[in-house]
Amino acid sequence: MLWIKSLHIVFIASWFAGLFYLPRILVNLAQETNPAATQRLLLMARKLYRFTTILAFPAVLFGAWMWLGYGIGKGPGNGWMHAKLFLVILVIGYHHACGSLLKKFEKGANTRSHVWLRYFNEVPVLLLLAIVILVVVKPF
Repeated sequence: MLWIKSLHIVFIASWFAGLFYLPRILVNLAQETNPAATQRLLLMARKLYRFTTILAFPAVLFGAWMWLGYGIGKGPGNGWMHAKLFLVILVIGYHHACGSLLKKFEKGANTRSHVWLRYFNEVPVLLLLAIVILVVVKPF
């Protein structure tokens, strides 16, 4: 089980690294006026989004393996796991929202300001903080 847990942690850290950086690229895209720089940022964002998506699959798979295969978080007194799973669903939704924003930038149809994107950029930090607290502290 420790191998699975280790792999889960590595893929979660890698997935979140992408979720931390991708919105920063979107902030820069919202501010960019040079077409060549815009194309470069779009290329970077597309590649990062694809790579981050690939990292998300084993992160979720190894987490599910620990939950369903080893029973971590099952049974009474494990309300923290239900809250964590809800937050994981929000992380997956955030990931898809990043993809949706990227598609809008690619079409030249972005309506979000760089200020809005700066706030949007903080969401995965808050989600990760809440998830780590739930897993480590297990408050309920």
